[in-house]
Amino acid sequence: MNPIRVLVVDDSVVVRKIVTDVLSEDRDIEVVGTAVNGKVALSKLEQLKPDLITMDIEMPEMNGIEAVRAIRTNRNRVPIIMFSTLTERGATATLDALSSGANDYVTKPANVGSVAQSMESVREQLIPKIKALTGRPVTTGPVRSVAPVAPPRPPAPRSAPGKKPAVLVIGSSTGGPEALSKLLPQLPASLPVPILLVQHMPPVFTRQFAQRLDRLCALRVVEATDGVPLQPGTVHLAPGDHHLVVRPGRGTHTTGLHQGPPENFCRPAVDPLFRSAVTAYDGAVLGVVLTGMGADGRNGAGEIRAAGGSVLAQDQATSVVWGMPGAVSQAGFADEILPLDRVADAIMRHLSGVAPTRLPAVAGTTALTGGTR
Repeated sequence: MNPIRVLVVDDSVVVRKIVTDVLSEDRDIEVVGTAVNGKVALSKLEQLKPDLITMDIEMPEMNGIEAVRAIRTNRNRVPIIMFSTLTERGATATLDALSSGANDYVTKPANVGSVAQSMESVREQLIPKIKALTGRPVTTGPVRSVAPVAPPRPPAPRSAPGKKPAVLVIGSSTGGPEALSKLLPQLPASLPVPILLVQHMPPVFTRQFAQRLDRLCALRVVEATDGVPLQPGTVHLAPGDHHLVVRPGRGTHTTGLHQGPPENFCRPAVDPLFRSAVTAYDGAVLGVVLTGMGADGRNGAGEIRAAGGSVLAQDQATSVVWGMPGAVSQAGFADEILPLDRVADAIMRHLSGVAPTRLPAVAGTTALTGGTR
């Protein structure tokens, strides 16, 4: 298999060298070129034909957001990973880049004491994402996937009738911000259940992302805080670096936040949310797993189905990375595997107590897979 061809775009000589040195250590990756700004990067695309681009945000002449827009205007679908600072301004710019067509982001090393530490930070964050976005096995870093993609399994038969959902829980990661920006605006303000959401994101980013979603949606979207009663029509987004759970109450359940150990190398993680919802609502849970790296949400989805709840998974064709929904589907924990544009309708069906007796087919595919990618 040929190496992954990467173009590194950054106006900092130091950052370009760190990223280039780190990527060159991996035999599956070849840095085919560098650029000091978006304008130079655009001029090199046709000649270099990279498989992926790493893109700084703040650069002279043409910044990273402008470059992403220009690349996508030309209908070039090359995966783009943004380099971002963990600041309010960096979060705003990163979310703008993602909404403009970037696929993912990594945060620049901050307050590290040596070049070696900076390189390790880049290595752990960047290499797994490069491999996941280019469809290669991920054998290093916190997200590992060395097995080939297996076909989805039919959902396991239920030993008892399914339960009408009393809560909606959603998990997503890579590609999630764009997927959620399309999905949540399709849901009405009159949604009869509370919604809790985990998107793998660092602090600062989650607050701004919640504000953006709130502007897009009829639903109310907030960054979750501890101890808030769960009410229909409100989306609680897990804050960066905190697990979000449901705390059972005698009258009304509430949000819970804690900084327990990461699960699946993530905090916030999807599994703790799914597990807690099963306990609090006695299995009357609708879980949705959207695009993302890794397998976070698989075990929680299994617990939802075992307790009488239902699970929807985004299909491979519309996922940026079919890691999380693929893991759920391959384990046989998905009641339906759907393109993103059909997930909202499926949510409304399940909340009204109407669920299909078999997985619906998608044109040109089998009923299980919902498409290939």
